[in-house]
Amino acid sequence: MQQPNLVEFEYAVIRIVPKVEREEFFNVGVVLYCAKQQFLQMRYCLQDDCLQAFGCEMDREEITTYLAAFEQICSGNAFDSPIAKQPLAGRFRWLTATRSTVVQTSKVHPGLCADAADMLEKIYARQVVR
Repeated sequence: MQQPNLVEFEYAVIRIVPKVEREEFFNVGVVLYCAKQQFLQMRYCLQDDCLQAFGCEMDREEITTYLAAFEQICSGNAFDSPIAKQPLAGRFRWLTATRSTVVQTSKVHPGLCADAADMLEKIYARQVVR
């Protein structure tokens, strides 16, 4: 049996860090980049019970706005953003850069896949609490 053509991809887990000074977080999404398939997408889900459990002082709407901006940059649809106008690799690097904010990403992890969209769903199912 022949193995499908595998291509390299990179991903990071998207986290909410309600109190940055405490370094506690919970996973809300995944961003995945695959150069060969010209793919950069994210998937996320923000759950109210996690916000409450972590004593998050920000409201859900504000965090959702940040996550939506993240998604707009992935898709290149944030027309007023110079970051969204960058090539896919540049957008991914900017989104996954280390920062001390409420929305952060894990370190970038590499892998191999045949289908980047399918891999995004698999990683999301494993990494994000539902």
